[in-house]
Amino acid sequence: MRNSNCGTGHDHGLCALGVGRQDRQLNTYDWLADVPGNALSTDLVEVQFKNTRKAYYHNVNHLDLRKGDIVAVEASPGHDIGVVTLTGQLVKLQIKKANLKSADDIKRIYRIAKPVDMEKFREAKSLEHDTMIESRQIAKRLGLQMKIGDVEYQGDGNKAIFYYIADERVDFRQLIKVLAETFHVRIEMKQIGARQEAGRNGGTGPCGRELCCATWMKNFSSVSTNAARFQDISLNPQKLAGMCAKLKCCLNYEVDQYMEAGQKLPPKDVLLQTQDSDYHLFKTDILAGLCTYSTDKNLAANVETITAGRAWEIIAQNRQGIKPLSLMQDDKAKVLKQPVDLLADADVSRFDKSKKKKKKKGRRPQEAKEQVPVLQESKGNDSPLKEAGQPSVVQEKTQQTRQRDNRPNPRRDYHQNGEQGDRPVRQDRRQQRQRNRGPRQVADQQPQQERQQQRNNDVQRQPKGKVASQQPQDNKPSEV
Repeated sequence: MRNSNCGTGHDHGLCALGVGRQDRQLNTYDWLADVPGNALSTDLVEVQFKNTRKAYYHNVNHLDLRKGDIVAVEASPGHDIGVVTLTGQLVKLQIKKANLKSADDIKRIYRIAKPVDMEKFREAKSLEHDTMIESRQIAKRLGLQMKIGDVEYQGDGNKAIFYYIADERVDFRQLIKVLAETFHVRIEMKQIGARQEAGRNGGTGPCGRELCCATWMKNFSSVSTNAARFQDISLNPQKLAGMCAKLKCCLNYEVDQYMEAGQKLPPKDVLLQTQDSDYHLFKTDILAGLCTYSTDKNLAANVETITAGRAWEIIAQNRQGIKPLSLMQDDKAKVLKQPVDLLADADVSRFDKSKKKKKKKGRRPQEAKEQVPVLQESKGNDSPLKEAGQPSVVQEKTQQTRQRDNRPNPRRDYHQNGEQGDRPVRQDRRQQRQRNRGPRQVADQQPQQERQQQRNNDVQRQPKGKVASQQPQDNKPSEV
């Protein structure tokens, strides 16, 4: 009787003999390995050979076999070498899955493999790759439309199994004669499909895990595109195809759940009639149970997303002749957005119009300062400085203006002399401008007041006759 820790010295809830090391394809977890008397309940043993080939044997000699033991089993002719992968009650379930029709297919286990048996086994395995390459060349010379995917030698080296793929029926009788004469072994031909070939070769799927057909799948069921349609998967051949260039087997894993959930959704061809508009089923979220409706049959216009239960309620109301205000649960009417034409108000001649000239960014500082007082001319007559009369301030500002005009201009000097003005002069101008920024508002008003006063004085100095002569002669006194 074995202990609960299965001889490992630790008890973590899993049996080491049951789990084993996942170093072989189609490895099976024996969840009954730690049950007392499980191995003695039946003499059936599962033995695995190269890649995906498994067979079942009787332990007639009552050997103490465990998972991972290398045994010599009965073959026709001779014997074969394999590894024990399963013992106990689970072997009976595996036999049912294998669909073994008669008990004669179950052979015997001779013994645990000896060193002599292992030497012959290694010699036979070393010939498999070269035999596969040469057999492909022979089939090509014979003009056979077939592909030899793998070659497996028996443990004693007396027989070789050739696995081939062919779309049509192939007459390989001549091929068997040539192969027997070339390799001096007994030839057995087995036809496999693209899925079986991918399982025998192994590899990594797009999900990042090892291929299912190379790890645990033994029986393959047909896969159609309807499974992808039920799950709302894009019908892209590059995404739906697996390593075998066929539809992925994993498309059938969840299709039953999707079909069950899809029965709770409303039909696609049923309209939902409301007081504002009629809605067509646009798309559905099967697992979430949500339905998206649109006022347009082909486009997403005025989209509304409701639950499947709410959709069934509206369908029941429509059958009774009742139209709800809207699709929403609270029956609030929604204002439908009219489609906007982006080119409705567009002017075709807008491209013929000339582009407006951009205004110059830069402006001379003197011109900018002279424009500021012009804007204030309307207020010049009523300025408080004029009423108060401050000639001293006006005279000082006039002197400052004259000094400013007499300063050297670098641009003018450049054009006249052909040389650039001195940089120190420009720096002096910049420093003086910063000093005058403080009383800028008062200083800007003073030259404007001075100019206005000069204009008034000039008008008063002109003689009356000269002023009258400037008037138009056509003017006649108005009749009373």
